[in-house]
Amino acid sequence: MKVSGRLPDFPWDRLRPYAEKARAHPDGIVDLSVGTPVDPTPEVVQRALTAAADDPGYPTTHGLPELRQAVVDRLLRRYGVVGLDPAGVLPSIGSKELIAGLPTHLGIGPGDLVVQPELAYPTYEVGAVLAGADVVATDTPEELDRTPALVWVNSPSNPTGRVLAAARLRELVTWARSVGTLLVSDECYLDCVWEGAATSVLHPDVCEGTFDGLLAVHSLSKSSNLAGYRCAFVTGDPAVVAELLAVRRNLGLMLPGPMQHAMAAAAADDAHVLEQHARYAARRDRLRPALQRAGFRIDDSEGALYLWSSRGEDCWETVAALADDGILVAPGSFYGPAGAEHVRIALTATDERVDAACERLTRA
Repeated sequence: MKVSGRLPDFPWDRLRPYAEKARAHPDGIVDLSVGTPVDPTPEVVQRALTAAADDPGYPTTHGLPELRQAVVDRLLRRYGVVGLDPAGVLPSIGSKELIAGLPTHLGIGPGDLVVQPELAYPTYEVGAVLAGADVVATDTPEELDRTPALVWVNSPSNPTGRVLAAARLRELVTWARSVGTLLVSDECYLDCVWEGAATSVLHPDVCEGTFDGLLAVHSLSKSSNLAGYRCAFVTGDPAVVAELLAVRRNLGLMLPGPMQHAMAAAAADDAHVLEQHARYAARRDRLRPALQRAGFRIDDSEGALYLWSSRGEDCWETVAALADDGILVAPGSFYGPAGAEHVRIALTATDERVDAACERLTRA
């Protein structure tokens, strides 16, 4: 059996010709297509990694006690999550492998339904397809006539940057519990909020003091520039986390020991998170008005590391036009049919490259 025949096409392959066109620009490419951090990994993290470099033994799947405690402390300190037991924290090798493997690891399969947002990170669908489950994209899963096994929510959203209000999250939690559906909140951009406030699904105002039927997925890739370290974790319902731990032990899915020490250091330090937030905010403050002056409408985009932008035309026309100016962006159709007239424009470029994009947009 060919696994590739079961999966959606890898979307980024379609962007290659436009990347080549953008690279041909006399002043070089401005790559705003992928949310890859470009700023330095924080010194506090580098020091922790160096100190833990001599690590010849196998790491534990469950993670170091000090790592899990640092995560619990971080969630309380930064997001107001109370009552979390360190035993209910499970590190993963980045959030993508966790998201892709979650349905299979939880025994979801043929005949089951997985729900993702109408505009969504493609890996939600990949995970469901690999498990053999059905997939529906909707922002109102409670209106379906079929009970899902798993529902993904994502706030702030990739790609739109939309932030769900705590009241809406509470409605989804109440509904999911009433029908016995597992609700999984992808909170990888919770530190990246520019307008208003984002709330964790594990906040007491949302979960009503119990984590039953809920998971939250977090990544340190964006807030701590740790994409290359692959540091993420899942937490929430202790019974579900315990099941994931049992499966991952059998599969040998272990975050390397030195990375666990680095992740603990990152989770314990807020200063670098605030510094990085300020960098992205400054880039956003330059790029957003430049896009608007160039005729773009910016929708949602209250959070995450993207500007969800439209000129009222097919997204591939926009991609092609920007590539002519040496700017590479992601077509909205990568994230669902509803994104057909939008492009996702990332803030993850150096100050010099963001300034170059703004200058080119002004000339366009």
